[in-house]
Amino acid sequence: MKILKEFLEENHLTLNDNAKLLFEKLGLPIDVLKDLEEKYGKSDKMSKSKHNTVDPDEMIERYGADTVRLYILFAAPPQNSFDWIDSGIEGAHRFLKRVWNFVNEKADQIKEVKYTKEDFKNLNEEDQKLRRKLHQTIKKVNEDITREYQFNTAIASIMELMNELTSYKGNNLKVLKEAIENLILLLSPFTPFIADELWRTIGKEGYTIQQSFPEPDEEALREKNKEIPVQINGKVRAKITVPADADEETVKQIAFENENIKKWTEGKNIIKVIFIKGKILNIVVKE
Repeated sequence: MKILKEFLEENHLTLNDNAKLLFEKLGLPIDVLKDLEEKYGKSDKMSKSKHNTVDPDEMIERYGADTVRLYILFAAPPQNSFDWIDSGIEGAHRFLKRVWNFVNEKADQIKEVKYTKEDFKNLNEEDQKLRRKLHQTIKKVNEDITREYQFNTAIASIMELMNELTSYKGNNLKVLKEAIENLILLLSPFTPFIADELWRTIGKEGYTIQQSFPEPDEEALREKNKEIPVQINGKVRAKITVPADADEETVKQIAFENENIKKWTEGKNIIKVIFIKGKILNIVVKE
């Protein structure tokens, strides 16, 4: 196989060069060719002469229009060309299935839930974390789709939000409903059919295109607390949660009350303390 790869590179060829036609004529499975190309050959631009084009109707029939649209927009910025990779569209399909299953699983819990901005005051850390991620995502998607149509990075941030949603351990249904509603609206420009179905699944009427596009809540974006690492002689020995605007003295006080930090500092001479606000506390000690 190494010889095959070297031959292709030396002659500026790919496994797609005429190979698909050969496989078709011999009745061999095309999937074998695709696997070989991913491992040993370089991808090539689609060309009818090379018999390596993708039939959009076939892809839509197999995966659905929303999946095809999402994959194309996620693969690269619209002004760039890209190589069609089957594993890529399968990944987009899996992501949409995750969203579909998650929303349907939570729908009955949140259908009748109502909320106002007042409900989001005095939240615990877990709820604040989800809201902060939600509104960071809303802000990024708004920026990306209005700045040179960076749909790929906008979609990537929505995928990150989905990861945050599935790992949410809280039980605040108002926070959960806000996140799910906005997830659907953020997806709607890219996957309108699925978004409309999910919109009605959570008890909403009409179409997502009739809704205002989400805007970030600046208050939710502000971090009230921050987790920072504490190093002893350059090695992280603990992570502590401090107020986001905490000064050095406050952080030192919290750090030295931490049991793990006590273990590494008690009975030792503290040579110096290096503090970078909101980033790190480094304590240098000597026996």
